[in-house]
Amino acid sequence: MHESLKHIPDRIIGIAEGSLALANMHAVFADPGTEYRDQLCILSAAHAGELFIKAIIAQEHPLLIFRDIFSVDDQTSADLSIETLIERGRTYDFKDLPRLLWVTTGKRIPDMRSFEKIQRARNAIQHFCAPELSDLRSLTLEFIYNNIDPLIYAHLGLCAIEYHEDHSIGYDYVVSRIVRQELLFSIPDGFSIGEFDLAEELSASSPEYRAEILKRLTAKGITL
Repeated sequence: MHESLKHIPDRIIGIAEGSLALANMHAVFADPGTEYRDQLCILSAAHAGELFIKAIIAQEHPLLIFRDIFSVDDQTSADLSIETLIERGRTYDFKDLPRLLWVTTGKRIPDMRSFEKIQRARNAIQHFCAPELSDLRSLTLEFIYNNIDPLIYAHLGLCAIEYHEDHSIGYDYVVSRIVRQELLFSIPDGFSIGEFDLAEELSASSPEYRAEILKRLTAKGITL
């Protein structure tokens, strides 16, 4: 393998992390004059999901994410470079990624229903049409924490709640929002909440959800 190809997964992950931070922020924080963010969070979440899935696939081999690998050969170069791939290569479309992930890693997309819903919403927004769904922020978080979070935790050791743009407080409000929506999330090392009472928030949730979150916290040595 060409040395430059080995860095493709890391290059993809770097951009994916930025998109995930935008998606979390736009989905959680809604201020007057930012109504457009409900559509932007869909685009950012779909972009993050696409890139993270491609990064996971690229860890198997970087060339697996390219749809027509033979098209990158101009039959004049002695070696395959990253510049040639960027110029001539075409990666798989978003809709193809669940099957590609399964073929290359043996893993399924955790929640195909939310994957398909965000795909339709993203396509509608990109074609300047308002999606029929009324709560795009909830769909964004559902997609992030039912799909992106379990995938990046299992394959990359990353936790989705840690990617946001609230550098003064941290992930506190992200966690508060997803707990109220009863979405499961991966627990990072050193997990700590200071802006609200997590035990109180969990007391209003279903017994099944509360038990699973407490189980995950306990596994990290955290008690409420």
